[in-house]
Amino acid sequence: MLSLWLSMLAFILVGSIAPGPVCVVTVSSAARVGLPGAMPYVLGASLGYALMVLLLGLGLLGSFAHSPQVLQGLAWVGAAYMLYLAWRLARAEPGLPRAENNRVPGFWAGALAQWLNPKAWLFSLSGLGLFVSNQAQSLAIFCMVSLLVCLFGVGCWAVLGHLLGGCLPSVRAMRVFNLLMALLLVLSVMLILWR
Repeated sequence: MLSLWLSMLAFILVGSIAPGPVCVVTVSSAARVGLPGAMPYVLGASLGYALMVLLLGLGLLGSFAHSPQVLQGLAWVGAAYMLYLAWRLARAEPGLPRAENNRVPGFWAGALAQWLNPKAWLFSLSGLGLFVSNQAQSLAIFCMVSLLVCLFGVGCWAVLGHLLGGCLPSVRAMRVFNLLMALLLVLSVMLILWR
């Protein structure tokens, strides 16, 4: 039983901490507004993912999730949304790091980002297949562990962004950082569409 728990934790941690669009937006947000300002996005992304796992596990999205055409359409819609976020990030007014007038994606943007992220869909489907039997108890455990580990994993990216933001010495450095994060977001979108 312990090996099953450790395997589940490792699987979910890899999915939540592996670099991807949600992580890039988290780093950028925390660098601009600090850790507390990025937490609504982290919470939204984590709850959005846990809700996806729950609905998939209950079979409420079963035929939707297993259709290649739907998953491909989801990839294109998600890519468009992530490219929009990259554009907003590249054009964000740098101001001074941690300036109060900085606006970053919030709770609903985090939740939506997970639902438009093909990686989240494929990872949740794989995890359900590996760790959830037909019992409601195993689904509940997997959903709770997914939520907690996702909070930790995406939260680690927020801490990294918070630390990086405190090291940026000037408005120009923040502008370069924003452009770099936007470029990373575009690259992650290209990798999602390339698969």
